[in-house]
Amino acid sequence: MRIRHKPWAKPELEACSFYIPNPQEYKGKWSSVFGEPEKPLYVELGCGKGGFISQAAPAHPEINFVAMDIKNEMLVLAKRKLEEAYRKENKSPDNVRIAIQNIERLDTAWDENDRADRIYINFCNPWPKKKHKKRRLTHTRQLLNYKKFLKGEIWFKTDDDELFEESFEYFREAGFVIKFRTYDLHSETGIENFVTEHEKMFTDEGKKIKFLIAEPIKE
Repeated sequence: MRIRHKPWAKPELEACSFYIPNPQEYKGKWSSVFGEPEKPLYVELGCGKGGFISQAAPAHPEINFVAMDIKNEMLVLAKRKLEEAYRKENKSPDNVRIAIQNIERLDTAWDENDRADRIYINFCNPWPKKKHKKRRLTHTRQLLNYKKFLKGEIWFKTDDDELFEESFEYFREAGFVIKFRTYDLHSETGIENFVTEHEKMFTDEGKKIKFLIAEPIKE
């Protein structure tokens, strides 16, 4: 879906205290972004309108979160959802940052000197055409980039059957082990799941939500 340009999005983001306009400046030093770098750091790649991050970050003040997306028009909606969520909790968004970033070029902003304890990939573009599959956020070449700074797990959630199945091979090729997988996340218990608007829409359409947890194989 084509996103219309919103000229007010960038100025609104630039006035936001938890927005990072140039994440490349933090390459190798993401631990310095937060006042409490000893906290775990979780990263959401492709946060969209913020349905996930606006639930997860306020619920876990003991964790620092970074949410990234390629479009200001999306990030500004995530920013508004975060502000509303923290306001309802009467909290300050000290443990969250949002950043404009092309995830396909994540290596321009993160390297082996950084540390992410968890990566979330929620309902990314499935890129079904063969010529576009390398753009998937779970593609082997992307996973190899994440491995440079990932110290923990990837939590991946999708409604797309083909993307889910083909991602198993991507994880294997990139040197990950899949610790858990399910073809019906909503039937599982004991897994923290923040249901987003897209997730509810897919569920209402009768689609099962697929989910897996993977981590790099320790060498």
